[in-house]
Amino acid sequence: MSVLYSNGREPLIEGHLGSFRVTVQVGGRTANVATLMHSGQDAFDLVLDLGLAPLITAEWPPLGYFAPAFGDPEAFDQALESLRELRGEFEKPKFFEYDPGICAHSRSGIQGCTRCIDACPAVAIRSLGETIEVQPELCQGGGICATVCPTGAITYAYPRPADLILRVQTLLGQYREHGGEDPVLLFFDDESGAEPLERMEPLPGEVLAIEVDELGSVGLDVLLSSLAAGAREVLLLDTPALPAKVRRNLQEQLGHARAILQALGYPRQALRLAQAGAGWTRGTEPMPVIEPARVNGSGGKRSTLYAALDHLHAEAPAPQSEIALQTGAPFGAIRVDLNACTLCMACAAVCPAQAVSTPGDTPRLDFTEARCVQCGICERSCPEQAISLSPRLLTDRLQRDRSRVLHEEEPFACVACGKPFATRSMIDQILHRLDGHPMFQDEAARRRLMMCEDCRVIDMFQAGQGGPGGTV
Repeated sequence: MSVLYSNGREPLIEGHLGSFRVTVQVGGRTANVATLMHSGQDAFDLVLDLGLAPLITAEWPPLGYFAPAFGDPEAFDQALESLRELRGEFEKPKFFEYDPGICAHSRSGIQGCTRCIDACPAVAIRSLGETIEVQPELCQGGGICATVCPTGAITYAYPRPADLILRVQTLLGQYREHGGEDPVLLFFDDESGAEPLERMEPLPGEVLAIEVDELGSVGLDVLLSSLAAGAREVLLLDTPALPAKVRRNLQEQLGHARAILQALGYPRQALRLAQAGAGWTRGTEPMPVIEPARVNGSGGKRSTLYAALDHLHAEAPAPQSEIALQTGAPFGAIRVDLNACTLCMACAAVCPAQAVSTPGDTPRLDFTEARCVQCGICERSCPEQAISLSPRLLTDRLQRDRSRVLHEEEPFACVACGKPFATRSMIDQILHRLDGHPMFQDEAARRRLMMCEDCRVIDMFQAGQGGPGGTV
């Protein structure tokens, strides 16, 4: 065991169980503490931080790092006991699956979605440019990354959402078969929620408690599928141990779902966080009784969400064709300023969900709303700033799934050979922007801007050889 007294020089601690690198500034240079101590190693297996404030500030610090509250002997004893137990070799499960092909984090250097990075309480997710990386040594399986992911690029593995949805449907079906009515689902974390749940007991018979590894892994697909399966209320048991980042993101996800429920005439409080220790209280207005549906959760996050929403819309007290949502919702459309758009197709080139597309060589912009996750990459990529996001939910499945034209123009034909190669608005924009440029003041140079790439080269060559068309 090595002991470091920093003497006013605050060390930097990075790494994880079995490989913590501790550095300090010495004489303006970064020095490795393990090397300075001649320990024969360049890293530490474990760290016990006895400072006034933890040097690692993540809500879930790495396994193997302990920072008991200063002046708390009980916390200190617990940390020592935990240190003693961390000897030997350990197998660490992989809590997630990641599909970079549908990740909306970035395209062509343009940043899009950062929800998983922002939500992780262990600070285990980082950007790799076009994709993200979950650092397995830091990941502790909180699951909130999968919950906030709009595309389903990250999915939770313990259990998979499809398995949890099937479990919920089976439980509700058995409850009804035995004469049960008005079922209420209460999801709780097996580690931090079990004890608070015991203090709430005895629970009413209609409350069906469902244990999950991590509360943060219960996403909109599970919650809405549970309501579609006939639950009158769905609650998440909130405990003091729940990281603030997880709680904040769960509340945001619940906010999107509750906005949809309210618009359809359902009670908002049918989905909510239930405070542990507050005693059991039933919601003042549960969901109405609806025909239960068995949503297939194996088709991916988006298809599961839409299947649940379609059933809730079909049973809704007040069906709506369009529901406005708050910024950050994973559903929506884009608006295109037709006066500004030149159909350069930059947006179609970078859309990670293929919601924005173009049919080959035709100057036309198509949009499929069911695919849009509101990542904002199209908006940021537009050189004309002609695109804006419009978060909403279309409840008509056919309208949502069909491709519609956002903007279309006749192609502009080359003035030399007649081949279509651009749009009229694009050529007008180029001519306007180069209007005062000294190299494009004569008519021949301006005419060259209205030629296709082949004719432009030919014209420049002929001009350079003394042929028609002006100077190069």
